This record gives sequence, C-alpha cells and structure tokens, in this order.
Amino acid sequence: MSLPLLIHTLVGTALVAAGTNAFNQLRERDVDALMHRTAARPLPSGRLTPRAAGAFAGVISVGGVVWLAAFVNLTTAALATLTLVSYVFLYTPMKRRTSLNTLVGAVPGALPIVGGWTAAGGAPGPAVLALFWILFLWQLPHFLALAWIYRDDYRRGGLVMLGVDDEDGRRTGRMALLYAAALLPVSLLPSLLGVTGAWYFFGALALGIAYAAVGATLVRGATAKQAWRLFVASIIYLPSLLTLMVLDKVAG
Repeated sequence: MSLPLLIHTLVGTALVAAGTNAFNQLRERDVDALMHRTAARPLPSGRLTPRAAGAFAGVISVGGVVWLAAFVNLTTAALATLTLVSYVFLYTPMKRRTSLNTLVGAVPGALPIVGGWTAAGGAPGPAVLALFWILFLWQLPHFLALAWIYRDDYRRGGLVMLGVDDEDGRRTGRMALLYAAALLPVSLLPSLLGVTGAWYFFGALALGIAYAAVGATLVRGATAKQAWRLFVASIIYLPSLLTLMVLDKVAG
C-alpha cells in the first residue's frame, strides 16, 4: 500500500463529498427551513448566505476533483465528478417528486468505493461491481429506516419518501427486508471471486443474516425503537464488513 496515494485519495474524496453535501443544502434550503431536524442548518437559520454557500461548495468540489486528477488518476477524478453530479442534479430534485429517489441516491452513495478501487490501480471487472452492489444494497435499509423515523418531518418539508405515507411501517419493513436479503448473497461475492478468503465469507454470512433479521422485525409493523435498531445495525454492518474484507485480504 502507498501511504501518500491513500492520503491523496482521502483528501480529494473528502473535498468532493463536502462540496456535494454543501450543494445539497444550498438546493434544499427551503425544505430544510420547514423540517425540525434541519431548520438549524447554516442556510435556513440565516447564519450563511446562499452566495457564500455556493462559492464554498464550488471551490471545494472543483478543488477535490483537481486534487484527485493531479495526485491520484483521471478515472478516480471522473468518478468523483459523476458522484457529485448524480447526487446534486438527479437525487436531490427527485426527493420532491418520487419515492424512487432512494434508489437513485444509492448510486452516488456506492460510487466512492469504486473510486477507491481505481485509485489503488484496480481494473474494471466483477470484483469492483460486487463492491458497488454491496454499497448500493446496504444503503437502502439504512435510509428506509431513517426516512420512516422522520416521516413527519419529510411530510412537513414536502419530500416524497417511502415512509411518508406508511404509518404502520409495514411497507417500509418489507422493502428493508427485501434489500437486506438481496445484500446477503452479493456480500459473499468477494470470496467467490477470489478477492477475499474463508474468514470474510463466513463473517459476511453472519453479518448478512443478522442485518436481515433486524430488518425482518419491521415487517409486521414498525415502532420507532425497531427502526432505530435497524439504523444502528446498518451503521455497525458496513464498517464491520469492510474491515473484515481488509483483514482477510491482508492475511491472504
């Protein structure tokens, strides 16, 4: 592993991610002002002007892409650009129109791991596709749980999330279980493709079963406690899976 390359990748990616988040808050400042959990953000609270926010977002986004192009490679820079554009110009406006926004938003959410792969010199192929789909599918129960917990806030802000009209949480629970179940076999692909070994395989199997089991508790009707449990489980699942992947690769 090249430590300088890792640092350059992290710096460039962090800048683009921060710029993407800033652009999102700029475009949704009217919605944020209506929602309790976001009303105190810098733009709706008046602590920051839209012009200043736009300048900040533009500078660090362009800076991040240029950094990646200069110190990592052009492919990783292009993936970072695609992440920003798809998040800000596709996912963000879709949140006002259709609950399918969560599926669209999962694409820019899964692209950074592809950028990490190309930054390290990895070639396109089945292995990186497996990593993309792991990140894509993992996000869906994660965000479905959050959207259901804050459904009143999203309704107040006029955002069309799946949980807004799902008062008992059953529909959200079914979708969360579906995606968690789909994630389970996909998470095993790195071992089947020879990227990782047996330790990762059985660890991913155990983590996937646990993730799906937590999601299954919402199928017959959700409570805030159950939804929070699924959200916390998602936060535990991903770093555990990726850490296991790294350790098993190093051991191999």
